[in-house]
Amino acid sequence: MSDLRVVLADDQTVVREGLVTLLRLLPGVEVVGAAADGEQAVALVAEHRPDVLLVDLRMPRCDGVEATRRVRAEYPQTEVVVLTTYTDDDSVLSALRAGARGFLTKDADAEAIARALHAAAAGQSTLDGEVQRRLVEAAAGGAQPSRPTAEPADGLTPREIDVLRLIAAGMSNTEIARKLVVSEATVKTHVNHLFAKANLRDRAQAVAYAYKTGLVTD
Repeated sequence: MSDLRVVLADDQTVVREGLVTLLRLLPGVEVVGAAADGEQAVALVAEHRPDVLLVDLRMPRCDGVEATRRVRAEYPQTEVVVLTTYTDDDSVLSALRAGARGFLTKDADAEAIARALHAAAAGQSTLDGEVQRRLVEAAAGGAQPSRPTAEPADGLTPREIDVLRLIAAGMSNTEIARKLVVSEATVKTHVNHLFAKANLRDRAQAVAYAYKTGLVTD
């Protein structure tokens, strides 16, 4: 299996160089470019067509959200993982909408970064616990649910709603299967069905959807 090819972007030289060093120590990861801003990040993605772009949110010329949007629109084979200090910033949710597949804070260790990169390359979402909390708060917004909680959203079955609520609680498919006393294959089927019905791309969007529709309220 070939190495995972990564471009990273951070405007702080010390952070950028440290990330290059860290990523190069990870087995199965190849750093093919390092950018100092979003414009350069998009250019490097165009040049190298990496598997994943690891990007900061706050950068000059073109920030991480806009870089994410452009990369996902122009080079959809490249997934994006955000690495940020700003867990309480609205741009986290904006980056999700722009197409970011993962969110980590800058205190993430090498193992967490490696998991997020490989998960993104496989089309899976990874959310740092603090980022997920902020995402949930932003999605909830303190407003009243847009629909009554008793009314199924988008035709979801009661069991699919159960699965969605457990996803919003941060559970993996294995944990959900154990909780509901069903097979993991059954859980995957429910996840696929609810994603299709609600037009969701990944678990990060599922968390936001669960709160926006009032299926989860706390």
